[in-house]
Amino acid sequence: MKRNLTLGLSAFLFLGTSACGLREDAATLYKQETPLQVEMKNEPKISANQETEIQAVLTQNGQAVMDADFMHVEIQKQDGTVAVPMEEARNEGHGIYSFSTRFKEDGLYYIRIHAGNEGSLISPRKQIIVGELTEAELELLKQGPKNKGEASGHHH
Repeated sequence: MKRNLTLGLSAFLFLGTSACGLREDAATLYKQETPLQVEMKNEPKISANQETEIQAVLTQNGQAVMDADFMHVEIQKQDGTVAVPMEEARNEGHGIYSFSTRFKEDGLYYIRIHAGNEGSLISPRKQIIVGELTEAELELLKQGPKNKGEASGHHH
């Protein structure tokens, strides 16, 4: 009797664990990430106290994002001061978003795009030069970009 009980229990456990195998479609059961990509474009020579148009082309899965959930822009000077607080970019169509600004003084600046669409979020940063740089700013350029705050995430 004890032997039959042991065999029966063993068979039950074997059948129970064999049903826990991997499904062939297991990867499709999870949310598939569709990463956003942005390419920032600006005028090659930017001067202080002059209206400057900067464009960003937003794509997802190789296609232009016609109407992103959000697309915000902020600009900081290299010293950490805020040159332009976060503002919404204009949707120009065909995945092109733009914003205009006037830099008050020469220097090294960082433009950060905050974009989101269909659950994918990005926050890339681009370094730009306005006018002439100081010796200290030139030295920073030689050292290369720092990854300060490069993480992406939800900011709302």
